[in-house]
Amino acid sequence: MLTQDKYETMLIERRDDGIAIVTLNRPERLNAVNGRMHAEMATFTRDFADDRELRVMVLTGAGRAFSAGGDFSPENPIGSNPSGPNLWVEARQIVDHVLECEKPIIAAVNGYAMGLGANLALLCDVVIAGPNTVFADTHVNMGIGAGDGGQLIWPFLIGVNRAKYYLMTGDQIKAREAVDIGLANFYVDAAEEVLPRAIEVAEKLAAGAPKAITASKMAVNAYLRSVSSMVMPISLKYEETTMASKDHAEAVAAFQEKRAPKFTGN
Repeated sequence: MLTQDKYETMLIERRDDGIAIVTLNRPERLNAVNGRMHAEMATFTRDFADDRELRVMVLTGAGRAFSAGGDFSPENPIGSNPSGPNLWVEARQIVDHVLECEKPIIAAVNGYAMGLGANLALLCDVVIAGPNTVFADTHVNMGIGAGDGGQLIWPFLIGVNRAKYYLMTGDQIKAREAVDIGLANFYVDAAEEVLPRAIEVAEKLAAGAPKAITASKMAVNAYLRSVSSMVMPISLKYEETTMASKDHAEAVAAFQEKRAPKFTGN
């Protein structure tokens, strides 16, 4: 079951109508993904899928951001979780478990959705964005390859050449453009309307026929899973290799020292 006692970095709200609201909850770090959150991202969709009382999930972030991506601060950075599988197995599980989930998942994206945060949101079935929402796969800015599902979901949503541009540059996409190019589903005019709009969609789906809804999304997800089986091992291997590079070490140092990195290609 999807219950609060299993989660430290996510808030779990269970409603009587079968809707779960899951909130990434490290607002002091813009919900950046540390070791513990990375581990919980690999399990929460499985717990939701196995929970017979729940029909629909809304995923959002506490505070000013959905998620700023990986946490590269010195304290408890991404990859530091002492239990569970290694980082790369866990990274694959995050993506695969979202795609395996037969129930609808709606992303209410407030503020920044960067790196893994962006990709987790975009893997959801419905994406709601507002005036302060910004998407970007920023792996490249940290000197690492765009793993974590970016090379899977961005080309599927916006086309190969456009996706490669954004993955290679890390450029940001604001909400209106994200909807226009197919990266997100719906735009709302005020930031405070993002979560209510997502809940409205969730209520509509929760009132629907669960088996028919599952039947209507899983063939699409099966296609994504087939692509994932080819793309994810390659993208994660490149990400692992680049994470061991001097350029990544320079990017982390620059991030911590609040300066621009100087990449050398090493």
